[in-house]
Amino acid sequence: MRLRILALGIALVFLAPAFRAGLSARQVTNVSLIVANGIVITVDGTRRVLNPGSVAINGTQIVAVDTPAAIAARYRSADTIDATGKVVMPGLINTHTHAAMVMFRGLGNDLNLMDWLQKYIFPAEAKTVSPEFVRVGTRLALLEMIQSGTTTFADMYYFEEEVAKVTKAAGMRGVLGQTVIEFPVADAKTPAEALARTEAFAKQFEHDELITPSIAPHSVYTLDAKTLTAVSELAKRLMIPIQIHLAETQAESGLSQERHHMRPVATLESLNFWAPTTLAAHGVWINDDEIALLKRRGVGVSNNPESNMKLASGTAPVMKYRKAGVNVGIGTDGAASNNDLDMFEAMRQTAFQQKLVSMDPTAISAAEALEMATLGGARALGRGQHLGSLEPGKLADLIIVGMSKARQQPLFEPMSQIVYASRGDDVETTIVNGKVLMRDRKVLTMDEAAVLRDARVAADLVRKAVQ
Repeated sequence: MRLRILALGIALVFLAPAFRAGLSARQVTNVSLIVANGIVITVDGTRRVLNPGSVAINGTQIVAVDTPAAIAARYRSADTIDATGKVVMPGLINTHTHAAMVMFRGLGNDLNLMDWLQKYIFPAEAKTVSPEFVRVGTRLALLEMIQSGTTTFADMYYFEEEVAKVTKAAGMRGVLGQTVIEFPVADAKTPAEALARTEAFAKQFEHDELITPSIAPHSVYTLDAKTLTAVSELAKRLMIPIQIHLAETQAESGLSQERHHMRPVATLESLNFWAPTTLAAHGVWINDDEIALLKRRGVGVSNNPESNMKLASGTAPVMKYRKAGVNVGIGTDGAASNNDLDMFEAMRQTAFQQKLVSMDPTAISAAEALEMATLGGARALGRGQHLGSLEPGKLADLIIVGMSKARQQPLFEPMSQIVYASRGDDVETTIVNGKVLMRDRKVLTMDEAAVLRDARVAADLVRKAVQ
């Protein structure tokens, strides 16, 4: 009996390691993608930076963010991207664009907003904009955004269902606003027609995993009170976001006074305009009481520093917004008034502009600018629970930024190097919803040569229109 017990004990000693190895193997989880060994800027609640760190992704979601050893012990994938020496960070969220307007890039420079719109943009749009023109222009914008690390963009334009189709085909994420404006435009002769288009668009893309339909009333100076009210009612009924240009220029305040006998914010407040998610683009000419009101109404703001500077519209009071608790994101505006869609430049200029106007070098640190371009933008769009940071349970929208250029050396502090020294073309890999859209600078979801060829053809239409 003692011999049998002794033999059993010896057998267990030899079998125990194999048993533990088998148990460990069963505990390793297969995932769809691992981004390994990078400098991981999480933009989470503690602004954690893992150097090195890894991110495990399964399907559309992030499942873990941890050290490379911890991720390797718990997860394995047939697809692993080695990000050694590179920054892994949330994808950038562009909170204000007119994507198809890349086709007007460089048209009518060095003008104020009203002259630029009335003398160049509105006339050119009247002669050129069509569903095909919008598809071609949006594809060009998407290519530029994928190549420069934007993973979500908020758009305001015409034929927005066409914008949605090509955005979805490219694998990008968009909050896409059908424009409502009082004069006849390419896709709607009247505001009522634009409202009807919005409803059809919202139903077409309801519950889409990449496309969030939205309604985009142009501004208080291009719409009457009746239409603004109808926009608000439709947004609330359909439960879709509103995007609106708000207090962009000093002239807008005067126009609002003439038309509505109130400043822009007061006009919208008097109409009970605000939807559960409302995004105000620009928000430059805003006073302290209006900032407090926007906070109470839960309105997000898109700061667009490059467009505001180029058109001499002014500087948004970003520091006051943030102090009041208003969610502020960063946008490029359309490439017609910027003139690019590079969110790295917009992020850098947000920080520099606020430092300059406040005469305070501590205003908008690199970490704060990076947060505004990611999590801040997500919150401004009402998506902060799902986007904007690298955390388990959030959607897998992230980018890998190369850090080997001469202007990026030496690397002491990753966040400052991203904001103050890096550019859009430093992005090497772009991932949206867990899908790799660009890998090692090769865009996988679009035919780059075809996009550029079609854009050149469309540019000829613009040239003829403005001659």
